[in-house]
Amino acid sequence: MSDFGNEIWRPARRQVLGVLAASAAAPVLFGAQGANASSNSKQELFYLGTWRGTQVTGARFDPVSGTMTPFGVAAQVNSSWQVKHPSKPVLYVGSGDAGGTVSAFRIDRSTGALDLIAQAKSDSADTPGGLSYIGIDRPSGTVLVAHFAAGLTVAMPILDDGGIGSPASVVVHTGSGPHPRQTGPHPHHVVVDPSGRYALVPDLGADRVFVHRFDRRTRALSGGPLPYAVKPGSGPRRVLFHPQGRTVYLLNELTAELQVLDWNPRKAQLTLNESLSITSPEYTGATKSAAELGMSRDGRFVYTSNRSENTIVVFAADRRTGRLAVVQRMPCGGLTPWSFTIHRSNRWMLVANQASSTVNLFSIDPRSGKLTDTGTSMPVPNPDCITFA
Repeated sequence: MSDFGNEIWRPARRQVLGVLAASAAAPVLFGAQGANASSNSKQELFYLGTWRGTQVTGARFDPVSGTMTPFGVAAQVNSSWQVKHPSKPVLYVGSGDAGGTVSAFRIDRSTGALDLIAQAKSDSADTPGGLSYIGIDRPSGTVLVAHFAAGLTVAMPILDDGGIGSPASVVVHTGSGPHPRQTGPHPHHVVVDPSGRYALVPDLGADRVFVHRFDRRTRALSGGPLPYAVKPGSGPRRVLFHPQGRTVYLLNELTAELQVLDWNPRKAQLTLNESLSITSPEYTGATKSAAELGMSRDGRFVYTSNRSENTIVVFAADRRTGRLAVVQRMPCGGLTPWSFTIHRSNRWMLVANQASSTVNLFSIDPRSGKLTDTGTSMPVPNPDCITFA
């Protein structure tokens, strides 16, 4: 299922109830216990969005002991995606509500509380539905928005106090595909290339990766070279640059394929290098659903989540060519791994299992890239995004 498409598959009810019962048995810590945790210098704040919910949950993570401690609701706001300001104590929350609102919250580092400082809409037409992704381009001080429902890519200025301003630039997408959920354009991600001159936007509905020109001085997005076209019905969802800057990884949601693309920065052109399935050979289900894409800090390993099989798939990346080889398929510890985040130490992965309402913790072997399920989980209602502060 896509973030704002109709749900076309569901885990078995017995599976859901079993995982929910296990997560309900885990302790939830609030109030004073959360405040006591904040006094420990090892603890790091992180926030969790709630799929189609009205809250952001706060928690703390100890990267030494590998423990997660929730402290309750940090803000009452619809959250479909979040991103932390690169230097200021500000969290930006993208909404699934009509109008595609982006909210800026001041982070109280001692308590973890979020205080609203500004809001701005990315879509003046108040299109039903909302945002699938927000990210930050630090050099230009811009929040880049993928407005799934309205088919827009939007650049919104970050103000001096960390607040958010009205859109500086909007690009309207066009296109469709053969799948029932591809009746119109649905941008799902925005990534600026290493030169800072182009923004790559995978569009699930249009079966394209659009390459928009981006002027960091004016924050202007504009039409660029010809987009990269995928096989009809693929549903592009995520893109990621390898640190060497010449390779782009593209995750297609509807076919659960991971493509390795060569990037020509002079022509702003993507060409196919190889394509791999993230689905196991044994899978016999009718529906495929890839979700998240991530990478180790050194670029040696690439990770994807597979919602149709409830797995995280690990790939080893060739440093020269960027080509991939499967290393591991690991059960995600719950149901519907909507997203994950890799801790900056490169030793931990936190997985947001949306349908089982758990965040599950995995350790990472830095030499092999392989994951180990720590058995540690934290109950959170329908988590869809994990952001460290």
